[in-house]
Amino acid sequence: MNLAAATNENLAHTSNVLIYSSMAVYTLAFFAHIAEWVFGSRSKVGRTAAALTTEEAATAGTVKVQVAQKGGTTAVLERPKIVTRSAAGTRDVPDGPGAAGGTFKGDLYGRIAVSMTVLAFLVQAGGVVARAMSVQRAPWGNMYEFSITFSVVAVGAYLILLALKKNVRWMGLILVTVVLLDLGIATTVLYTSSDQLVPALHSYWLWIHVSTAIICGAVFFIGGAGTLMYLFRDSYESKIANGRQPGAFAESVLSRLPSASSLDKFSYRINAAVFPLWTFTIIAGAIWAGDAWGRYWGWDPKEVWSFITWVAYACYLHARATAGWKGRKAAYLALIAFGCWIFNYYGVNIFVTGKHSYAGV
Repeated sequence: MNLAAATNENLAHTSNVLIYSSMAVYTLAFFAHIAEWVFGSRSKVGRTAAALTTEEAATAGTVKVQVAQKGGTTAVLERPKIVTRSAAGTRDVPDGPGAAGGTFKGDLYGRIAVSMTVLAFLVQAGGVVARAMSVQRAPWGNMYEFSITFSVVAVGAYLILLALKKNVRWMGLILVTVVLLDLGIATTVLYTSSDQLVPALHSYWLWIHVSTAIICGAVFFIGGAGTLMYLFRDSYESKIANGRQPGAFAESVLSRLPSASSLDKFSYRINAAVFPLWTFTIIAGAIWAGDAWGRYWGWDPKEVWSFITWVAYACYLHARATAGWKGRKAAYLALIAFGCWIFNYYGVNIFVTGKHSYAGV
């Protein structure tokens, strides 16, 4: 074995070690996120914060403004608090206190969870880079490499939103759970030894087309998580508005999520922002297919399902712009669209034969 081959083999081993190490750290983050929810729910302070939030929603609140008067005195005036709506008929409900429930102990565990997530992200990113160095190409030539890259990009997108002060810490438990499942499947079912690509894939389009597909999938996942939580939170708010008593799960968890209106707008903006990139991904794939196979479109299963996914998200975005399809109806379309993307990723690659089957498992 020559020196180059030995170096590549060592890098591949290092990559595997780093991926497994990141799974261990993600597991610690998983338990820390659970602790944030648990202690935030059990704390009396957390329940009080939730009650005050509900009371604030009922009274709609006011904003006090000091106005100077003649004689040097000041008067305090009250003006109505401005609440924006995501759609006609939505409820004016403020966001919940968050996973920590407004408690010090819950917040402490939440900060530990975020710190563990950052550490796991860095370790996993190192594993992806080591894999790329071992094969001396883009680290997404098969489903194993696609999976480990997809999850690291999803976590990176989440951390960027946190750094931008967006209210997304509630998503941490969902994200870490999915990442652990993704890495578990990747390391057990999808694992493929480091190898070179088939000749058709030796192209700079590999970097362009597949990287944008990974970014789109990661961001679509965040949008899908927001949409799913919107449906749960909307049901919770509907029960309260109709005078019914929500269950224990709703009282302990859903009450701390952002309002249905906030989740609805968050999911829409995420999906709308990444949709143009998904459009570019399909166009780039068609151009690459023209270079590699001599045709831009051949009704390959991967091409067909990529287009179906595009149509599904286009229908969702159109529905959000149509008055009669906002809210839950549009949310169902968003989940169907993300389901199409998931099937395009797992189902088509594993169960359907086509030109994209080169990736294998």
